[in-house]
Amino acid sequence: MLDPQIESRVRSWLAPGFDEQVRGEINGLLEAGAWDELTDRFYQDLEFGTGGMRGVLGAGTNRMNEYVIRMTTQGLAEYVLEHGEGGLSGVIAHDSRHKSAEFALETALVLAANGIKAYLFPELRPTPELSFAVRRLGATVGVVVTASHNPPEYNGYKVYWSDGGQVVPPQDKGIIERVRRITGLGQVKWISREEAERKGLLEWLGPRIDEDFLSAVAGQAVLPEVVRRVAADFGVVYTPLHGTGATLVPQALERLGITRLDVLAEQREPDPEFSTVKSPNPEEKAALELAIARAEKTGASLVIGTDPDCDRMGIAYRRADGEFELVNGNQIGSLFCHYLLSRLKEKGALPPKPVIIKTIVTTELQRAIAGSFGVEVIDVLTGFKYIGEQIRLFEAEKDGRRFICGGEESYGYLVGTHARDKDAVVSSQMIAEIAAWCMDRGETLGDYLDSIYASYGVYLESLRSLTLKGIEGAQRIVRLMETFRHQAPEEISASRVVGSWDLASGQRTDLVSGQRTRTGLPSSNVLVFYLEDQGRVTMRPSGTEPKIKFYFGVVRPVGPGEDVAEAKQQAAGRLDRLAQDFMTLVEESLRQ
Repeated sequence: MLDPQIESRVRSWLAPGFDEQVRGEINGLLEAGAWDELTDRFYQDLEFGTGGMRGVLGAGTNRMNEYVIRMTTQGLAEYVLEHGEGGLSGVIAHDSRHKSAEFALETALVLAANGIKAYLFPELRPTPELSFAVRRLGATVGVVVTASHNPPEYNGYKVYWSDGGQVVPPQDKGIIERVRRITGLGQVKWISREEAERKGLLEWLGPRIDEDFLSAVAGQAVLPEVVRRVAADFGVVYTPLHGTGATLVPQALERLGITRLDVLAEQREPDPEFSTVKSPNPEEKAALELAIARAEKTGASLVIGTDPDCDRMGIAYRRADGEFELVNGNQIGSLFCHYLLSRLKEKGALPPKPVIIKTIVTTELQRAIAGSFGVEVIDVLTGFKYIGEQIRLFEAEKDGRRFICGGEESYGYLVGTHARDKDAVVSSQMIAEIAAWCMDRGETLGDYLDSIYASYGVYLESLRSLTLKGIEGAQRIVRLMETFRHQAPEEISASRVVGSWDLASGQRTDLVSGQRTRTGLPSSNVLVFYLEDQGRVTMRPSGTEPKIKFYFGVVRPVGPGEDVAEAKQQAAGRLDRLAQDFMTLVEESLRQ
């Protein structure tokens, strides 16, 4: 049977304020005696975290549904009313998932009922366009209904502030506090679509925003003429993986000058079940298999895939031997960094104070590249919202610093400042330009990457995760972090630990000199160990899942005339040993 408190919450959702479908769903579970399922649905409210919320669809307080959306938006509206400035408004976009359009409309109607004008995209649109539209329309807040590349049964709700970036302190904590105060539908203000439209509080966005966004993206191209030069031979296969990218990425690529563009028919149309892939995640090779097969058949040179909300991008390129090879997130970001700095410098268009921004777990190759151009690199915590925050600070401080590009190892990048979140539309345009530039020189993307390695050394990275479920698992993760925090290993994989960085205290320690410095980043439960052979190990518990992530990086210098392929092979071997040896240390610690 149910716990009495949980049963009371269940019964409250059988009241007339909830629609017939919801009441029927709950009654069906009661009649079936599905006590575990009901407990999971009602034992807590779906958590609204620092970036919004994400959960499984269904009836219940711990599920994504219209009523949870209404209550969440009421809390958000109250925060906007208290802290917003000028004429208050919000922009809402959504992806192709189940109930996304309905949730977006519910969000708009609650904002409108609170006197906050709602601008609503009538059809699915990429997340970066939402970021752009917030600033373009001078809105106070933005919401995008999406669960990114999660399984089909999920949906989510991400919140943006007036700068177009995802909310960061103090907005995130303030919004969370307001949302938690809304405990029932009786606190929610809501009006019908007809009333909202009649009062001028709901405006449907038209193609003008699309055109403005595409123009801003086109403005980030550096050498579009190279695309036109190779257009007859340069074929691109693009897959939106059944998501929002289909609405704008093809147009962006065509405007760049790509004439041999093949939008993969099997994955072009929106499909909330993502029926042609196991996971709609362009980080995974399996997600691009259909597109690669199409490229092999048509003779295309490049495959591009974007995730359902079109903020992440994965690629594969045709090697000289005709086979396709995937390029990982760290490598794509490094290609962007080197290409942009090199080409802008050649054109005399590199600003006086250029800046590259990356997350702390992203490859250090980008720092090496930027350093050779005398360009500043800023590290931020994991999460693209911190890159967006830095761009806002540049504008506020007016010290001349200019953002060139930024990204994270998990396949999210931004070129330019038209958006304040990772943008797979502009990323698709940029990687196509780079690949065309390589073709114009008689090279491939792999050749270009090898030339970067020859100049700066081979930087390779990998990620491993350890899932420890339940309360006991969470406690083991805490103990593991504390063990490594207070008893740091002197050696990892036969290389001396020469430095450490504890982001919880903000302190970086040089273990050779004993010097300690503070980095100024917000506190975060992350540990980094630096090795004498330039290797690096990072430990970071996930903020949303019962797992801890381990990031490994190695550097293999390449001497003059040395074979890059051999250096890459040696670096890969070293990376595998480092990861295996450190995971052995982790397992030993967990057994204690």
